[in-house]
Amino acid sequence: MNLQPFFKLMAERNASDLFLSANSPIVIKIQGACYPVNNQVLSGEHVKQLVYQLLSPERIAAFERDMELNMGYEIPGVGNYRINIFRSRGAVAMVVRYIRADLPTIEELRMPETLKTLIMEKRGIVLLVGATGSGKSSTVSAMLEYRNQNHNGHILTVEDPVEFIYTHKKSLVNQREIGVDTKSYSEALKNAMREAPNVLMIGEIRDRETMSYALQYALAGHLCISTLHANNSYHSLSRIVNFFPLEARESLLYDLSNSLKAVVSQRLVRGKAGKLIPAVEVMLNTSYIAELIRNGELSKIKEAMEQTLSEGSQTFEQALYRLYRDGEIELDEALRNADSATNLSWMINNAQTIEEREQVVRDKNASSQTNKKAGDDQDGGNLMFDMSLH
Repeated sequence: MNLQPFFKLMAERNASDLFLSANSPIVIKIQGACYPVNNQVLSGEHVKQLVYQLLSPERIAAFERDMELNMGYEIPGVGNYRINIFRSRGAVAMVVRYIRADLPTIEELRMPETLKTLIMEKRGIVLLVGATGSGKSSTVSAMLEYRNQNHNGHILTVEDPVEFIYTHKKSLVNQREIGVDTKSYSEALKNAMREAPNVLMIGEIRDRETMSYALQYALAGHLCISTLHANNSYHSLSRIVNFFPLEARESLLYDLSNSLKAVVSQRLVRGKAGKLIPAVEVMLNTSYIAELIRNGELSKIKEAMEQTLSEGSQTFEQALYRLYRDGEIELDEALRNADSATNLSWMINNAQTIEEREQVVRDKNASSQTNKKAGDDQDGGNLMFDMSLH
């Protein structure tokens, strides 16, 4: 037995994950629910043999030394797979995430149009946050591909491991994998400025050092996009602050208020048809939000978002309200996924007031679009040089 047929099954069934553990059959996850693929219970030794078939001798040695291993795996024409190998109660175990071969679009993922504007920014930090499996990586890939198709420049990614594969289009895209192309996030980010990217994508911000590099890069006048494990905008900012010691926080908050463009938080909710649908919170760093961040008043951000008329900004409650209003999710599903079920209930009971507020935003945005000068942030088109390598 080898695992390739099961990897292909994931693609055929659009499964997100595959689980391999001792004393269990192989399990795949489809639309958030787990299913055994057969009734064959695998022993610990059998699991180890299956996993080690995927590894080079060097990777086997690294896993046996560190007891953890992250890697990418590709089946041409089918897709890429993000693999995490670990030990569970002394036995080898593995979780595989399927990454489709074709890059998703922002429209296919049902993400807000605001993301197109954010990824075309010249400078700043854009954070995609959410729980494991909420679709952060897919959203980042869709944003990067949108820029790749629409703007000249250099996109540099630092990933652990590389997930979606990009081809050079309007932009040049270089992808660096930890452990394959560079030793660590630290080493890669230390040299990123010398590689002159217009956009730097950091696979995940996990610590103070990585966040410091993201801030340095954004403050130097470039665009940085990354992911963070957090529940919402407030939680993500609190996590970032807690990366740093007390004596460094005043400076951090000042830099963050000046460099942050947006925090996009997403969670998957169950639709009436049984499929998972994204509910998306978007915190745009308006002048008022920036002032709250600068003053360390993070607890006031949610209220500020609820009261804002900024086009593109929305709380989870506002996103869930729209999904419920449009008949896509049940009321209990909406309330279960809200940060504040009380606020969401109020919105549902005051639907007319909400619609009037949204119309004000639409009218305001239409007016600003009419007055906007054409040609803002134009790219220079494709320059062709008569040069070749000999």
